[in-house]
Amino acid sequence: MNIKISLVTIICFIFSLFVLESCRNDLQGNIRIINLQPKIEPDYADVTIPSNIAPLNFIIKESGNEYQVILKSGLSDSQISLRSKDGVIQFPEKSWKKLIGESKGDKITIQVLSSIGKDSINQYEPISISVANDPIDPYLAYRLISPGYYSWSDIKIEQRSLENFDKESVIENQIIEKNCVNCHSFNQNNPDQFLVHIRGSKGGTYFVDNDKITKTDLKTDKMTSGATYPYWHPGGRFVAFSSNQVRQSFYAHYSKSIEVYDQSSSLIVYDIQKNEIVGGPKDGSGESLQTFPTWSPDGKTLYYCEAHLKDSASQWEINDIKKIHYNLVKKSFNETDVTFGKTETVVNAIEMQKSVSFPRISPDGKFLIFTLADYGTFPIWHKEADLYMLDLENQRLKKMELNSNETDSYHSWSSNSKWLVFSSKRLDGRSTRPFIAYINSWDQIGKPFVLPQDNPAYYDNLLLSYNIPELIKGKIKMTPRDFEAATKYTTIQAKSGKYENDLPGKAKLPKNNQPEIPNSIHE
Repeated sequence: MNIKISLVTIICFIFSLFVLESCRNDLQGNIRIINLQPKIEPDYADVTIPSNIAPLNFIIKESGNEYQVILKSGLSDSQISLRSKDGVIQFPEKSWKKLIGESKGDKITIQVLSSIGKDSINQYEPISISVANDPIDPYLAYRLISPGYYSWSDIKIEQRSLENFDKESVIENQIIEKNCVNCHSFNQNNPDQFLVHIRGSKGGTYFVDNDKITKTDLKTDKMTSGATYPYWHPGGRFVAFSSNQVRQSFYAHYSKSIEVYDQSSSLIVYDIQKNEIVGGPKDGSGESLQTFPTWSPDGKTLYYCEAHLKDSASQWEINDIKKIHYNLVKKSFNETDVTFGKTETVVNAIEMQKSVSFPRISPDGKFLIFTLADYGTFPIWHKEADLYMLDLENQRLKKMELNSNETDSYHSWSSNSKWLVFSSKRLDGRSTRPFIAYINSWDQIGKPFVLPQDNPAYYDNLLLSYNIPELIKGKIKMTPRDFEAATKYTTIQAKSGKYENDLPGKAKLPKNNQPEIPNSIHE
């Protein structure tokens, strides 16, 4: 018995030595200090991340025969050491989660070494990453779509866990006769209460409430176009939409291929309880275009974008479109009798010769972020489009530090008001990718980082764009088969309620004989 114990002890001791030696796999050679940070893709240097984010895998873009990466916590002794022959670094999820969880409120460092010869090692300056105390909502919902106007035959709405790399389809248009799927919208980041538009043979607005899907037709006989660009009232009873007639024009110059614009647009409000469409906040003060509604977190104010039109024309040319500028305006809202107050200008973009799109207010009511472009209402086609932040308490306005030289456009907030996800073309100038930024305060905005992927070369091989990224507080329960079944449901026709003016506003714009195009193509 004693002999057996001794043999087991000896075997375990030898095995432990082997394990320790195998873990001690540092690159060997003479160290040469490089006083520069290594180039990695994606670029994660100096970003701020939530403590529940998936591993930031990357590719080392420095010369070398072999590489070593050491990831260290600033608050504990935890570290991860990896070696790679090709420079592709993929952190184990369990080890990554433990290390960043121990580093909340501090930094982690990434030390990169590369072997460049038989006995020579380059050691680069460490890359620093800040780990915020504030978590991010665990899921991201988005639409995958071709980055152009020419195709909507393969569209998906997916949900992706931000805590790992799991993703699932929510809707696939391949199983609903290739109908166009677009404009998903959640009530206060709630995965159990949302809506989505489907256009085509299965057309309708599909409302999801927990385990129930309702198929509705929101276009009444008083509307010349359907409902689009939704935003939920925080109480859940109302949804504001704009009703738009969308047109497109094409450029001959290679640098820009298309311009998308509204021929007419007005706001409507849908009362879910009454199944009733209520006319939006028109003042009757001349022709105007109204679009992109958004409610304040307390539900007492409706913000939206508005452009005033001075002249009609027999033909709508590109130069005419360039003269259209949208201000950011607001109206008070009385939920009891569903009425609006007078229009107040929030940001006078016309004076700036600019145009506002996509206003979004943080859930805590402190900040409003919008997209600003040179003109028009579809900034995804505008390279100059940038994100601006308005302090709603003291009306400070600034261009955000997180912008790039490429298009930065659609954006949404996390439920705790600390994280912003937005669409950007900064990686290749062509396709939109979701970037995440930490919004700690007016003066503390983190460097944005692209949504991490298991394969760090993922975006290089993806031809599709991420459209309408929305942060949500949990996993969507509905599946593509649930929506396929819902397409067979009886459509509930919305009723016409009271209207302050005819709807939508009949703007004196030309009839240029161009077909109306589905809104899914704009991103």
